[in-house]
Amino acid sequence: MLGSQEVGRDYHIYIRLPENYDELEETKFPVVFLLDGDSTFPMLAPLHLFMNYDDQIPEAIIVGIAYGGFDPGVNKRHVDFRVIMDDGSAGGALPFLAMLENELIPQIDARYRTEPTRRILFGQSRGGSAVLQAAYLKPGLFWGHVASNPGREPDTRLLFGMDREVDAKDKDGYLIVASGSDDRDYLRGTALEWRDTIASRDDLPWDTRFIDIEGGTHAANLGDAYRSAWRIMFSDRPAKVTETQP
Repeated sequence: MLGSQEVGRDYHIYIRLPENYDELEETKFPVVFLLDGDSTFPMLAPLHLFMNYDDQIPEAIIVGIAYGGFDPGVNKRHVDFRVIMDDGSAGGALPFLAMLENELIPQIDARYRTEPTRRILFGQSRGGSAVLQAAYLKPGLFWGHVASNPGREPDTRLLFGMDREVDAKDKDGYLIVASGSDDRDYLRGTALEWRDTIASRDDLPWDTRFIDIEGGTHAANLGDAYRSAWRIMFSDRPAKVTETQP
């Protein structure tokens, strides 16, 4: 449990350590932070183990950021992943990012053998929008940014283009959007707009990629998005989807 002073709420934090972590005393590991950990952690933590077996993807420390339930009275993703609410009031994105930067990440780095230069943020749907917001608002906090079927929040700046300059001379890391071809029409259209306006740019501080998951739906292909993104970031082996590189 993490009691956040930045946000003023508690979070359930789930952690999966790499296989043989205790024996590999000198090894530091990439860390992936999963938004919506109530659902994404149980799906992706075991998948990562199988990816290590079959794809030779490096092991990683998996951190699920969860709420402890799905009831809106407990689950505040609709606040934490928004910069501006529908009524124009401030959302919780900035305090949430402050929680990550000032509270959770330092605790994970202090307790475990992490590799801070390989820190990854992964999110699905509205959580995918939050990943893009994090890239825009805190471009150096994460090395890898993976947004699976991101939502279309009006405050998700990177979905429609950067409106301020970002120093791209030291390009490092990844900004990846994965989209299922059978996702809801308006979300699929948003993802294709991102592909055409963002993934084609060469003035951003990341390697931008678009993953097209043929036949993929909004949430059921979450594992495909995760696996494909890791194969891009850590392997030269092609995934069984279309990976678009500008």
